[in-house]
Amino acid sequence: MIRPKLLIVAASVALAHAAIAAPVLDASNPFAQPSSLPLNYPAFDKIKDAHFLPAFNAGMREGLREVEAIANDKAAPTFENTIVALERSGQLLARVYATFSNLQGANTNDTLDAVDREMSPKLAAHSDAIHLNPKLFARVKTLHDKRASLGLDAESVHLLERYYKEFVRAGANLSKADQAKLKKFNGEIASLQSDFQQRVLKGANAAALIVNTRAELAGMSDAQISAAADEAAKRGQKGKFAIPIVNTSSQPALAFLTERATRERLMKASLERGTHGGQFDTTKQVLRLAKLRAERAVL
Repeated sequence: MIRPKLLIVAASVALAHAAIAAPVLDASNPFAQPSSLPLNYPAFDKIKDAHFLPAFNAGMREGLREVEAIANDKAAPTFENTIVALERSGQLLARVYATFSNLQGANTNDTLDAVDREMSPKLAAHSDAIHLNPKLFARVKTLHDKRASLGLDAESVHLLERYYKEFVRAGANLSKADQAKLKKFNGEIASLQSDFQQRVLKGANAAALIVNTRAELAGMSDAQISAAADEAAKRGQKGKFAIPIVNTSSQPALAFLTERATRERLMKASLERGTHGGQFDTTKQVLRLAKLRAERAVL
């Protein structure tokens, strides 16, 4: 079963279940089967941006079918037919999610960002459809309550306890009313986090300190100054110098610059990212996320 980094999503479980009857993933999609490469590394030479969305949707359909089969098993819950079965479920979605999250984090583009915006709430709906499934949780809880008498080894006991905690922390013990609130919180949080992360990345890529003279770059080597001139030209500022702002608070160029005014401007530009309005501002997203998370925490 796939475990997203954060259970940040919640849309309608009914919609998620309605998708179960949809056709499986086309065999031509590279995610349809596990990769044949060593350690099942993704076949990036075959994977195209257009493959992700159908693979995500197929993975969620397949995962929900598997989970429903576990939850509705007429046999009494056992470690094998519940916990082991959950461990083996969701393989398609796990393949897609692992590849997508790493690729988008390292080398994203507009298409992948659009997929992320669309899939974030859908993935949370999927997560909630699993963790808030009362029949499934009842099976996990039954096993957890009698774990000392199941004859399990230490590793299996730990896995069972981990699943139980995961379900409880995801809201399985909440009332129906609070679960409904939780789903709404998760859905909005998922969308806000996607928006926030994309604004931060685009803002970081666009951010740079522009200086007018070579003297302002005192302390930097000739090669570094030449690179700054080239960077400024790329940004339509030919004849000037640009120091890109990297995604850390302290900027590497501070280790070389000796001009105090330039150092101050660079540090200020780094610390004040996302707070000046415009398309990269994240102030509203941060405030709303803090409010939603606080409200979710008291459920």
